[in-house]
Amino acid sequence: MNPGPPVPGDLEPIPGQLALPGMPPAAGTDGSSGASGTQLALPGLELPPAEARAGAGRDADDDPELAAVAAELGGRDGDGSRMAAAIRGALDMLLDGQHTGRYRWDQLHKTEKTHAGTLVEIALARSLRLADGVALDYTIAGADVDCKFSHRMGGWMIPPEADGRLMLLVQASDEDGTWSAGLLRAAAENLRPASNRDGKRALNDRGRAAVRWLHARAPLQENALIRLPGRDVDAIFALPSGQQRVNELFRRAQRMRVSRTVVATVAMQDDYMKRVRGGGGARDQLRDEGIVIFGDYAGDQVLAAALGLPRPGPGEFVSARLVSRPAGSGRAGPGRAGSGSAGDRACSRFIRLAGADWLLASAADPAAPAPALPR
Repeated sequence: MNPGPPVPGDLEPIPGQLALPGMPPAAGTDGSSGASGTQLALPGLELPPAEARAGAGRDADDDPELAAVAAELGGRDGDGSRMAAAIRGALDMLLDGQHTGRYRWDQLHKTEKTHAGTLVEIALARSLRLADGVALDYTIAGADVDCKFSHRMGGWMIPPEADGRLMLLVQASDEDGTWSAGLLRAAAENLRPASNRDGKRALNDRGRAAVRWLHARAPLQENALIRLPGRDVDAIFALPSGQQRVNELFRRAQRMRVSRTVVATVAMQDDYMKRVRGGGGARDQLRDEGIVIFGDYAGDQVLAAALGLPRPGPGEFVSARLVSRPAGSGRAGPGRAGSGSAGDRACSRFIRLAGADWLLASAADPAAPAPALPR
């Protein structure tokens, strides 16, 4: 990895700065790894000594079966979007927010957390169309591959039947908003000698460094309830009806992506999408407060982007409170800065709806009705 040219004023690496497992560390002036400083690695991300890392790297490079599996997975899902959607769906199925109101990993029972690995394994098989394995989970590029999931990086437990076999290691965390997937040969030198009662063993330092990452800390579709302050989440769930809770969600989660799963979790009703749509849903009920809800329609995506809001993806919404643009703010087109002066609003992004110009409201702006989005 080429670190690029030095940044002025920061010509030396931070002492003790560590690379992700499987990535080469920045070399010190003496040719050492530079990992002897005081900065500590997060649990599960500790790096082994340089000689162990070098050996692990050679092992991965000399494993044609692992390379073939990596190439096959890359060909089926180069950007990782299918894997990301499968993992997101498996976590949402486990939480079952529509029927339970749960949205955090720590709200699950221990047995449910154990079941997460099975759901992720099945979801990936369906999404990537992976054939069943002979002795393990999948057959990929002619090789038997076992899938293991952990909510915590480095927390995978390798069963005895997978000793010496290829592993697809998957990790995801709503709290971090990321997911990772990599390949590893479960060789003895990559595993701790001690095992649990089931004979499963964790990765050692060498094993964690030897993982060949297909996708490392890639963005996971965000869970708006995780991002909101606890007091806002409590205020949402304190309301008695599903419609009231959905309204409050879009009041408090403005300018961030809100998935259908989050809407279902808050509504806790079979017809949860009805609580968002026009015709009596949040789109109608919040308009008098100036709040509009952009969806995954192409027109909504263009309008949201013109205002500088997150672009809602498939099955996502973004709410925002709008205010009419002051008169005399120039003649620039929608989404661009105007000329002239009408306070700071002259340079704000705006869109045109119902023959008038609208921009994002500030906290100081009084609530006023907003127009309906075109359909």
